Amino acid sequence: MTDPIRVLVVEDDPVAADAHVMYVGRVPGFTAVGKAHTGAEARRALDRTPVDLLLLDLHLPDVHGLQLARSLRAAGYHADVIAVTSARDLAVVREGVSLGVVQYVLKPFTFATLRDRLVRYAEFHASVGEASGQDEVDRALATLRAPGPAALPKGLSAPTLERVTVALRDCSEGLTAAGVAEAVGISRITARRYLEHLVESGRAARAPQYGQVGRPELQYRWVRGV
Repeated sequence: MTDPIRVLVVEDDPVAADAHVMYVGRVPGFTAVGKAHTGAEARRALDRTPVDLLLLDLHLPDVHGLQLARSLRAAGYHADVIAVTSARDLAVVREGVSLGVVQYVLKPFTFATLRDRLVRYAEFHASVGEASGQDEVDRALATLRAPGPAALPKGLSAPTLERVTVALRDCSEGLTAAGVAEAVGISRITARRYLEHLVESGRAARAPQYGQVGRPELQYRWVRGV
């Protein structure tokens, strides 16, 4: 039986870190061996535990993720890196390639998106031995290339999901399904379907809203950075 790929989640947002650990644990062949909220915590974790892959947020409170990756390489750590970031600067992407960054995942992302990247990384990680020729080298590298975006559940559309996402993200105190329905111009039932999809994908959280007569209504809030 092949040993699982050991992943260290490095993410400053505790809610996002927990979500990423949960995501990793749902992908066969991977195990989350820990989480760190700063670069310093990441280095201490690497000293304690063997790690194959870092799921690395680039905006940490004490160091930029690429600076951390550079220092780890200089110190002899050889774990690969999947960068998790909201930054879209292609210069950063180019710099990361030389530091062992094998994939970039842009925030916000769904479980399906991360699962795809991890599965592709597992195929790449399993490539061992000597290549028979250029074609085999090309195939090994091609496993890291991602396809188009994952399909939404049946009945959901990307434009409406974007409008729901913006409405929820722009309201820091959170919204109910009724509030989202009014903001977006859809029915409350439809709004709840989109909100539950955001919860399932780790981009929103829900909690009962108390203080009203009768049954409490669920309040949804945007989870920063997931």
